[in-house]
Amino acid sequence: MRARYRRRVPGKFVASAVAAGLILAASQGHGHRANGGAAGATLTSADSNVALGQQLASAYGWGSGAEWTCLDELWTRESGWRMVWNYQGSGAYGIPQAQPASKMASAGADYMTDPATQIRWGLGYIRGTYGDPCTAWAHETASGWY
Repeated sequence: MRARYRRRVPGKFVASAVAAGLILAASQGHGHRANGGAAGATLTSADSNVALGQQLASAYGWGSGAEWTCLDELWTRESGWRMVWNYQGSGAYGIPQAQPASKMASAGADYMTDPATQIRWGLGYIRGTYGDPCTAWAHETASGWY
């Protein structure tokens, strides 16, 4: 079971103590670089990635309503909206869990360190492969992957 940084509470998302601790550490100058210190990496919280994701999804018409809910559920399940390697050893990486990670290079050379690049790639992947987030989410729930 994957660790999650957020949990659903009647209609709202609440940051966990871990995410809050990262934000507090960063604000006090004790931040760690994302991805274990990769050059050029920036510290981002899951919540800031969610906000960025919602903003970028709006360009597809997916920033609210059912499509946003499906996208949020999908990437919460896949990565917790964190720029991480898959914990189960699949080789998938990032917020959308691209496999291999290098697929995201088509969205920008900074795909390993920039959540916006990962999100843009993931949105394009969903549009091109499934048409919309709810179809991708349906596949995820039926098959365990998208």
